[in-house]
Amino acid sequence: MKEAQEPGAGEATGSPERLRVGPSTLHGLGVFARIAIPEGELLLEYLGEITDGEEAEQRQADTAGDDYHTFLFAISDTLVIDANVGGNAARYVNHSCEPNCETEQVGQRVFIYTLRAVQPGEELLYDYRLVLDEPHTPAREQQHACRCGTPACRGTMLGER
Repeated sequence: MKEAQEPGAGEATGSPERLRVGPSTLHGLGVFARIAIPEGELLLEYLGEITDGEEAEQRQADTAGDDYHTFLFAISDTLVIDANVGGNAARYVNHSCEPNCETEQVGQRVFIYTLRAVQPGEELLYDYRLVLDEPHTPAREQQHACRCGTPACRGTMLGER
């Protein structure tokens, strides 16, 4: 893992020349490389409104119904980035148990970097390792089922408690 450091103000991330959002075989939309991208490259910052986790969960409950899909990224025990409000393409980076990207948090900002070289057309993926406030029961694991299909697939996007 790279040492987390804030990118310079002039660094371009998520440019349309490098990345595109499109249909994913894993889930809904995904983010794909348009060009070869080397290991350790900054791709995107996960943008959205920083809000209280309880408020964001209530917003999610009001709109989600039985869909457990979320654009919330926890940055502390009480705060989340809600990419439903002011979000960017980073919200469409899907989960994999064998990811080609990773997230790094610097203060209240989250950045997505490549873990290895990524080829043109390849979907960008990171391991969500979701942690819920309630117990990680088999039912919860199913609600957050993983569709990556990799040899190391845990069957769920949930991480260790």
